[in-house]
Amino acid sequence: MDIFSVLAGLALLFLGGEVLVRAAVAIAGRFNVSQIIVGLTIVAFGTSAPEFTVSLNAALVGQPDIAVGNVVGSNIANILLVLGITALIQPLRPERQLVVRDGLFMFAVTVAMAALCLTGMIGSLQGALFIALLGVYIGICYWVESTNRSPVAARHETEADEYAGLPPRLLVAFPLFLAGLAGVVLGADLLVSGASSIARALGVAEAVIGLSLVAVGTSLPELAVSAVAAYRGRGDIAVGNIIGSNIANILLIIGGTALIEPLTVTRQIAAYDAWIMVLAALVLLPVMVTGRMISRSEGAVFVIFFALYIASLYLGLPAYVIALTA
Repeated sequence: MDIFSVLAGLALLFLGGEVLVRAAVAIAGRFNVSQIIVGLTIVAFGTSAPEFTVSLNAALVGQPDIAVGNVVGSNIANILLVLGITALIQPLRPERQLVVRDGLFMFAVTVAMAALCLTGMIGSLQGALFIALLGVYIGICYWVESTNRSPVAARHETEADEYAGLPPRLLVAFPLFLAGLAGVVLGADLLVSGASSIARALGVAEAVIGLSLVAVGTSLPELAVSAVAAYRGRGDIAVGNIIGSNIANILLIIGGTALIEPLTVTRQIAAYDAWIMVLAALVLLPVMVTGRMISRSEGAVFVIFFALYIASLYLGLPAYVIALTA
């Protein structure tokens, strides 16, 4: 029954998130919202809707380990698993100017998140600062891209076009938006309750389930978008999608969740997983700075590293790291 709950939750999160984003893009089109804004906000935030609803649901029911683990694990999975699989489909060669600004910002907020985890608590003040930082970042990006017509602006417009298709009529788009939202909320509830029960049955920490099962499940939308982009030869969209998702995961999801319900951070995440997240971002740094290609062989290495990371969670390696750093 718990497995069925998890599978049903993942299906609802995936389908609900897809409908939610497409309906939101259609509504934005109805009101003639700039394609740059759509790409910067609706698409970026919409693809992170599964992570947000799962983390918020987990925090509200008193399971902060799943809430934080979901975001940290998703960011690790996005880089090592999603980009790894995507590079296996088609080697990725993003143009440097399309990813360097957002990539460096992602690395900075990743390090900030890891440092904050060391305090053991992410409270409402830190949540508010994350949300404010996200607002400033979006404002600066929009100003730069709309005034200078940078290549990044074209990338965001292409991202918005990927989710076009629904007629921009409120009588069609708005009910679909509500249906997608309901699917995401129900899917999050099923996933969190099922994952929590599985953790108890296996005798493992809820943080481990959040970092692995839940995190991989909520990364499925990013995998779908990136794989399709790679197949079409748009490596910049694939890499940009992951960068934008990781930024939204930290600033929007952790920030928004902590603003509503302060989050405690376990010693395992603070001492081990948060720094694996930083290392994953560091591995991607040469790609973001130089625009070098991620080959199929490198994609395979990414996937192997992710498998080793998941294995380390279930073999208890974080406990040894905690003991060494105590």
